[in-house]
Amino acid sequence: MTLTARDLLDRLVSYPTISRDSNLDLIDFVEDYLRGYGVEPVRVPNADGTKAALYAHIGPAVDGGVVLSGHTDVVPVDGQAWDTDPFVVTERDGRLFGRGTCDMKGFDALALSAVPLALARGIKRPLQIALSYDEEVGCLGAPPMIDHMVSHGLPRADTVLVGEPSMMQVVTAHKGGIGFSVHVQGFEIHSSRIHEGVSAIMQGARLIDWANQLNAERAQATPSTLAAAFDPPYTTAHVGEIAGGTAHNITAKDCRFDMTFRVVPGEDVDHWRQLFLNEVKRIEAEMQAIQPTTRITVVEYFGLPGLAPETAGRAEALARRLTGDNATHVVSYGTEAGQFQERGYSACVVGPGDIAQAHQPNEFISCDQFAKGEAFIARLIDDLAR
Repeated sequence: MTLTARDLLDRLVSYPTISRDSNLDLIDFVEDYLRGYGVEPVRVPNADGTKAALYAHIGPAVDGGVVLSGHTDVVPVDGQAWDTDPFVVTERDGRLFGRGTCDMKGFDALALSAVPLALARGIKRPLQIALSYDEEVGCLGAPPMIDHMVSHGLPRADTVLVGEPSMMQVVTAHKGGIGFSVHVQGFEIHSSRIHEGVSAIMQGARLIDWANQLNAERAQATPSTLAAAFDPPYTTAHVGEIAGGTAHNITAKDCRFDMTFRVVPGEDVDHWRQLFLNEVKRIEAEMQAIQPTTRITVVEYFGLPGLAPETAGRAEALARRLTGDNATHVVSYGTEAGQFQERGYSACVVGPGDIAQAHQPNEFISCDQFAKGEAFIARLIDDLAR
């Protein structure tokens, strides 16, 4: 029995592939689905084998095809007030509710539904499916998958369409980013003797306030022409979580937080990395002047290139031809499109759904957007069959 795009969405959402957990059950399903059509997928596991990316080639073994790229992981539902089971697709009021329906198992389902269509039409240019893991924690799974595609004899596609939710608008640029895990190690002492101790929390707060000041300065600066298209039109620094301390009357021994940067295209990620590390060294030196055993440990856990507009880009041209969208769109979220682009592919973002629904309780994709995605896939197959 042929699974429809909606059937595939139901199946994909049923696998709770939260980034902290394995995605292998979903990958097993996709492998079986593809093999049912005589398509042999390639699995690219992570270092410990608990997760895997997957890619597949459909059609003639020639260069010049199109990659449909998506990710298989979703964000947690912990602490969110859902009205329905987040891992069961529920249709109500013209919407399909479920974790990942919008971001981005909706597109993954559409991409997989293209396989029987491509085989039935006898496409002349190949279609490739690429599904990664750990996108939600820094696009970690896409680079080894792309490198494997490039180095293991897969016919070289020239176009990549990343299906992140864009309301089927053609996105030609997005911000890149870097993320750091920060561990400030202080020196405990009774807070009445604060001048002899080093509070990890208070020193960490200095780094966080540095980020606040940086954001304020960037907001006042005149943006470049490319940056001006973004909202906000500048590189930003952000701390989303923080933990530390023992008691109200003890200078904190430890403080941990993440510092992330969203970098506009055209700016050097290395510049922002070095700026941050210089501030870390400055504050650490002042801590060690009080207690030499104190330190700040920084671990970079992701680095994501931005997507830059291309001159006469094949991906943009194809996406515009299929959607009829001729406006200019940029987004501040990151995707694997920049990772494909830095490896020589032409890439853009175009997918169903509204990014405002992503990561939210009661996440949904509208039935209308899902239908537009199906129509997009049908037009793509027509294009590949010419």
